[in-house]
Amino acid sequence: MENIKLSDDHSVNTEPDQKKDPKRFLKFVTIVSTFGGLLFGYDTGVINGALPFMARPDQLNLNPFTEGLVASSLILGAAFGSIFSGRLSDNIGRRKVILYLAMLFFFSAVGCVIATNTTIMVVFRFLLGLAVGGASVVIPSYLAEIAPPDKRGILVTQNELMIVTGQFLAYICNAVIGNVFGDAGHAWRYMLVIATLPAIALWIGVLILPESPRWLASKGKMAEALKILQQIRSESIAQQELKEIKDYITKEKKIELMSFKDLRTPWIRRIVILGIFIGSISQLVGINSIMYYGTQILENSGFGTKTALIANVANGLIAVVAVIVSMSLLNKVNRRPMILTGLTGVTVALITIGISTLMLNGSPMLPYVVLSMTVVYLAFFQGAIGPMVWLILAEIFPVRLRGIGMGMAVFFLWISNFIVGVFFPVLMNGIGLSGTFFLFAMFGVVGIIFVAKFLPETRGLSLEQIEANFKRVI
Repeated sequence: MENIKLSDDHSVNTEPDQKKDPKRFLKFVTIVSTFGGLLFGYDTGVINGALPFMARPDQLNLNPFTEGLVASSLILGAAFGSIFSGRLSDNIGRRKVILYLAMLFFFSAVGCVIATNTTIMVVFRFLLGLAVGGASVVIPSYLAEIAPPDKRGILVTQNELMIVTGQFLAYICNAVIGNVFGDAGHAWRYMLVIATLPAIALWIGVLILPESPRWLASKGKMAEALKILQQIRSESIAQQELKEIKDYITKEKKIELMSFKDLRTPWIRRIVILGIFIGSISQLVGINSIMYYGTQILENSGFGTKTALIANVANGLIAVVAVIVSMSLLNKVNRRPMILTGLTGVTVALITIGISTLMLNGSPMLPYVVLSMTVVYLAFFQGAIGPMVWLILAEIFPVRLRGIGMGMAVFFLWISNFIVGVFFPVLMNGIGLSGTFFLFAMFGVVGIIFVAKFLPETRGLSLEQIEANFKRVI
């Protein structure tokens, strides 16, 4: 039986008690952890169809302002959830935070279902947002740290696939419930209660998930880190990877977790600014105007409510297909050209919607043109921008600053999302659909220029190599 020396005062057996099939166990870990992404998607997508029913006088009696408040309170909660969960996961571990998030998902979803007025709904939507924001930071980080370098892209974007799958399921449930129970005022409660099911599944699954071996190693728990690596890698690779992680930690041993004063260091500041910009621009191109208000957009274009609910399912379907296509390209296409292609595609779609709205105003063709262009928009966004943003954010931050660094980037992502969610109805009322989409297109152009100039390539590199490249380019 072979032993490996892990520190100056102890050694550990390299054979785990029960050898699992590494590939099968890694697949299980990925599926369970990404139930958080499924909840993320469902809880952000369900409001799209629930709002018209909540707004009824015999229900929550929402006006345009409170409608935006109900939709955006989750986003505001997500902003704070992202910043706090990042540091918390650095301190107590990725797995434990995911467990707490599962509990928060469940209880806040129940609170939304039983809400009797707007205030209660907003409070529980905010709490639900804390869970959504936490999941948006911790789960990609967990997957990036547990994945082998050659599979990191696929595993991290598995979370994006679960997000869009959750949104797709939300749109299907909205369409079915809206058409079957549309005459019942409480139909929206049926839409919201479904979110409790994956929350229960996530909580049960996390009980048997392993902790991130990189996080364990960063806390000096080398024996535990090795045991987990042996469950998800072959024996020789597990020992080699632990040695690389240990060598990296030894070099960084005297450096504490990143704090705000570290932003004075040029390479750290460069990573953080890049992460903040990538996260923000992904929202400022208007993706969640479609995800949160897609039904209303189609209604304003000329569809009836029930028809709009059904048509909106096309948006969810194309999003799932686009992410699957994206995953098949991850190991064949570099990150940088992929995100540039996505930004170019969504910008063209936005401009086309704006022009069509001006030229076809009042035409029976307009709703079909708008629907087709939102499908094209989502194909480019979910096929390139969405997966790439979360993957790049998970890759560019080294272990010792990933929690707070990614937390800051995702905080700004959610704040940008919140701005879009709050002001979209105001913009629609003030400058119309065409003006609003032209504004989103302007952010698309800015994003193309910035990414082309400042985003480095990360495909095929270890997390340690990515950090070294940032240190060299100041």
